[in-house]
Amino acid sequence: MNQQLAAHLGAIVRLAREQMSLTQVQVADRVGLNSVVYSRIERGQMIPSVETMKKLCVELMVSPEDLMGLTESSTSGARARPEDDTTLRRLIFVARKLDPGKLDALLHVATEFAR
Repeated sequence: MNQQLAAHLGAIVRLAREQMSLTQVQVADRVGLNSVVYSRIERGQMIPSVETMKKLCVELMVSPEDLMGLTESSTSGARARPEDDTTLRRLIFVARKLDPGKLDALLHVATEFAR
């Protein structure tokens, strides 16, 4: 098992779960895992199957690239908060699934928040 990948994957799913205010049990149920197994994933003690990774991406709204550590490391840039990149990518991941009307509404809401 690739320990570095397992640790990265665990940190990403934990951060995404916490940002969504979900418990480990809730995520485990949503992706069809035993909560003990899901806990091992978050602690970096195991790498889930490809099918489970896909379910985690969908349920936690995380891109596969972020989950696998394939995106540019946030430590290489001069960014104030490393989680910003992940959060923005999650927003884009969700926005791509919206129909044009909902996407337009999201754009208006985001524009108002940015003022």
